[in-house]
Amino acid sequence: MSTVSLVEGRSFCVSEPSGDIGAAGGHGLVVKDTRFLDHLELRVDGEPLESLTVEHTGPHAATFVTRRRPRPGLADSTLLVVRRRYVGNGMVEDVTLENLSAGAVTVTLTLTASTDFAGLFDVKEGRLVKRADAIEVTTDDTTLRRRIDRADSRAVEISATGEYQVFRHGLIWHLTVPARATTEFTLQVVPVFREVPLRSPYLPGVSRRESHPEREHRRWRERSPVVSSADPRLHRLVRNSTEDLSGLRITDSRHPRRIVLAAGAPWFMTIFGRDALLTSWMLLPLDARVARGTLETLAETQGRVVEPRTEGQPGRILHEIRSGLLDDADAGEETVYYGSVDATPLFVMLAGELHRWGGTTPEMARLMPHVRRALDWIEDYGDADGDGFVEYERATDRGLVNQGWKDSFDGITYASGALAGAPLALAEVQGYVYAALLAGARLSRVAHDDDLARRLEEQAATLKRRFNEQFWLPDRGYYALALDADKRPVDALASNMGHCLWTGIIEEEHAPAVAAALMSPEMFTGFGIRTLSTSAGAYNPMSYHNGSVWPHDNAIIAAGLRRYGFAAEANRVILALLDAAEGFGDRLPELYCGFDRDEFAHPVPYPTSCSPQAWAAAAPLLLVRTLCGLEVDLPRGLLGLDPHVPEQLLPLSVEQLHIGRDMVGVAVDTSGWHVTGLTSALSVQ
Repeated sequence: MSTVSLVEGRSFCVSEPSGDIGAAGGHGLVVKDTRFLDHLELRVDGEPLESLTVEHTGPHAATFVTRRRPRPGLADSTLLVVRRRYVGNGMVEDVTLENLSAGAVTVTLTLTASTDFAGLFDVKEGRLVKRADAIEVTTDDTTLRRRIDRADSRAVEISATGEYQVFRHGLIWHLTVPARATTEFTLQVVPVFREVPLRSPYLPGVSRRESHPEREHRRWRERSPVVSSADPRLHRLVRNSTEDLSGLRITDSRHPRRIVLAAGAPWFMTIFGRDALLTSWMLLPLDARVARGTLETLAETQGRVVEPRTEGQPGRILHEIRSGLLDDADAGEETVYYGSVDATPLFVMLAGELHRWGGTTPEMARLMPHVRRALDWIEDYGDADGDGFVEYERATDRGLVNQGWKDSFDGITYASGALAGAPLALAEVQGYVYAALLAGARLSRVAHDDDLARRLEEQAATLKRRFNEQFWLPDRGYYALALDADKRPVDALASNMGHCLWTGIIEEEHAPAVAAALMSPEMFTGFGIRTLSTSAGAYNPMSYHNGSVWPHDNAIIAAGLRRYGFAAEANRVILALLDAAEGFGDRLPELYCGFDRDEFAHPVPYPTSCSPQAWAAAAPLLLVRTLCGLEVDLPRGLLGLDPHVPEQLLPLSVEQLHIGRDMVGVAVDTSGWHVTGLTSALSVQ
């Protein structure tokens, strides 16, 4: 284990296995997109600690078991140093020194700390500016305080319990530990914004087990689905994924019961519209409250006016919320950027799916004005040129060049490798819009607006027909990645069309060719489906979007394959992801390199991949849903189940699926399947 990552809400910490911070460029304690510690080192008598093991006690907490290095001439150490770290609105660390010798020991502990107040993406991309001269350092009897300068609102305060001394670079303890005894103290690292220290959830005198993060993690674990299978890797993958998702939850003090998920650690600890919506969809069998909280949060920030700088437009759903995103934003100030072409139709899709999963009449009534505004955006701004397709082009040269999920600057290319120029109409976005129109029609009927429902259904039918006319490439046997500014097909073979299977916009007659293309050696690595085929001019298996493998992409494709009856192909994808996860400690990272399995026996990591990452961690829940063929329509009293499970996973049991008020279990073996826990009047089909 080269690094240890802890995450809680908008805080995360990356350190060495000893607990020290600063040996690698990505290390640090980051809160609200600012790094408040870039160095933290604890030494005993001037020597660094020697790591023995690390025990994760939650996504937000870990125990670093270390020892003082053996004295010269001795093989063993007799001083154990245990650091119990808890992240959230900064960091708290309980340090225990245990003397395992027969005599008392006197030691000097020195903690050194520094900060560069670097922005998150400065850290990620290595654009680090040394600010040693600009950082103000003040001390008193108990606290070391560091800030950039008087004009900046950010600072960090470092203090501890017990008796110690404060100096310019840290804290010093002179301790005597009796024979076979222990001594303890607590270190506190508190970020400050606008002269106000953040309130730690770890309160003095309150057991860490009773802290707010620990209670919430415990509740999440108790609610999470439990999967057992003949292949224990599936159980471990689902267990680890739900644990990771727990650490990505963000709560708003104004709405403490509302749950939304950050996109991923360490680089995306904030709300991304697209990521949050797709993740919430995948998590419906675990907790529909996530979908509810996501929709409510995004509705509150829905665009109201045309604002080129933020790319805001009436009805548009945000791309991301960041601290200090705009140049003139104050440090710690949250700003909104709207440069996403797909978040708005996904918002409508999720609202429709939440209704299927038991969204109440009052909830849906509160969301309907926002659904209508989103549908208006699709027609008025998404389809700016009136050609019937939703496309994007950034409003200023500061915006994202590409605004679909493959949003790197070179994410959309022709088969030749040339970059495609905006405005671009992405294939998967048309699929999202198609599904959004049908979801809008359903919700409109619930709201007794039959005229709007019929109009939306007609628009959906027209879009499906025109999509299949203009995106289908009969000489290639697959769908174009996009239409370019001249309405010409962007002809690279890419994974995007798999999302079109998921949303149902693909004509049945073309589905077999699409499935064959996605599962071809050009696309399928053995560890998943690539984002871009090996035949494409821009193919690079080590790139972010041009040949890598993304688990969420694959989970959606697998669901799409099942929708069109390709259960065997879907299961190949699922088993490939299960094999890949084994190479990452039974977890799925944001992405990994797209090398073929015949070339490398294990999946090759992508260097800056987030882990945990929300939609990657949620993907196993969608995989389980696909295995079970689970579809829910509570307003109509329907529960659809059609399990197709690979033999090596049988028997398969899935417990604690949250369907309405019921806690449902599904068991599948070679003789068939059965359901337990249904108490409501649902018809199982």
